[in-house]
Parts: sequence; C-alpha cells; structure tokens
Amino acid sequence: MKAYIGLGANLGDLVATLQAALSALDRLPQSRLIGVSSGWRSAPVDAGGPDFLNAVACLETALAPLDLLDALQSIELAYGRERPYHHAPRTLDLDLLLMEGQVLSEPRLQLPHPRLHQRAFVLRPLLELAPELALPGIGRLDALLPAVAGQRLHHDGVLWPQAGS
Repeated sequence: MKAYIGLGANLGDLVATLQAALSALDRLPQSRLIGVSSGWRSAPVDAGGPDFLNAVACLETALAPLDLLDALQSIELAYGRERPYHHAPRTLDLDLLLMEGQVLSEPRLQLPHPRLHQRAFVLRPLLELAPELALPGIGRLDALLPAVAGQRLHHDGVLWPQAGS
C-alpha cells in the first residue's frame, strides 16, 4: 500500500538531513520510495526556532502502520532527534500522514494524521504527489488550500531526483 510521510527539519544541514532521511526511507524493509515532493520552507507552528524545510515522501510498503511508525522513529533517532519538550526544534521529524485505505486511532498513532489538512507545509507537498487526494470525513484536500493560505510557506526546490531524471 502507499504511505505518505511528512519530513521536516529546522536544525543543522536541512537539505543534507532530509536527503539522508529519504535514502533511509528507501532502504526500509518491504518498502520502496516511489515519490518525493519538492522542498518547502515554513515557519514553525506553535513554536519558536528557525524555519523548517519540509517535504512529503510516498512509500510503497507492506509494513503494518505501527511497524512503519517504529521504523520512522528509529530514523529520527539516527539523525539526532531529541524530544526535550513539545514542539522543540528538531534535526529531523518524520510523520506518518496516511496509509492507503487505513483509518487508525491508537495512543501512538492516528491515521490519517489528525492535523494534516490544517497545515500548508503538509498540504502543498502532499498535493504535489497526489493532486486528487481526498480523506474520509474531510473531502478533497485541494479544496482546503484557501483555509491555509495565510500560513507562511515558500517553495524551495528539488530535494530528490524524480524518476527519469
């Protein structure tokens, strides 16, 4: 199934870290990286610190949602992720945004991600990969772009070579 992963970083060498994280995602067992959005710069939400560099990756995976979450958290740790307080600046943040056909509400994971439709830094790159995407109870995500138009966000170029490049 397809899984969409939000990537973000606002500490250290942002481009190098996100590129390394994409390589790590591509090496996950029973998974392969099939798409990556361009990079987007955004202000931190509900926090201070430097701007984030964000992107969304699409994986084709046979991993179960919680197994994929564990793998994402292991990658974060490998790149120095610390959680000293809620919304702390971070070297790497990997969020499991949604998995094709999966609706899940567990203490460790909610699918689809409960705030993905409220964040321009998630919507814009996600819609690059899946322009027709709709979520149960929410509808088409492209229809939600006007609601996040006031969030500071700008395009930052290609992070990963696309297929055929």
